[in-house]
Amino acid sequence: MGTGPLRIEIKRSAHGHGLPVPVMATAGSAGCDLAAAVEGEVVLESGQRELIPTGFSIAVPEGYEAQVRPRSGLALKHGIVLPNAPGTIDSDYRGELKVIVMNAGSEPFTIRRGDRIAQLIVAPVVHVEWCEVEKLDETRRGAGGFGHTGHEGEVNRPERSR
Repeated sequence: MGTGPLRIEIKRSAHGHGLPVPVMATAGSAGCDLAAAVEGEVVLESGQRELIPTGFSIAVPEGYEAQVRPRSGLALKHGIVLPNAPGTIDSDYRGELKVIVMNAGSEPFTIRRGDRIAQLIVAPVVHVEWCEVEKLDETRRGAGGFGHTGHEGEVNRPERSR
């Protein structure tokens, strides 16, 4: 990683005019807010999902990805989730950023132009080389999964003080 900020080119679409570029809300933020580039408003009924445009395309540098993630406040207060979260924007994608937004709440939810609907996080990508083997090394956990580590006497069970 370099010493300064990572440079990412961004292109505004015609329907993105007047919207802010993705920006971090605070100095300690990990993600940049993405705003809705809808005309007027979109009402999501309970259980409905919609593809919401952002009005921007980006050029993520090779070796990185951009991840589209939900906003915790929308999830808690209104049940607004991103069903494919985190959504991945690959370094070779040049189309408009669009966000699949779903209303998992019980009441209709209105998205208006400029509303912050998601956040975008840029992260390094690790490229791997798969090495097929006959046997994997043993661990204390082994093949236990799907809640396995939460049972009495299993791995990660905190010791009780007496």
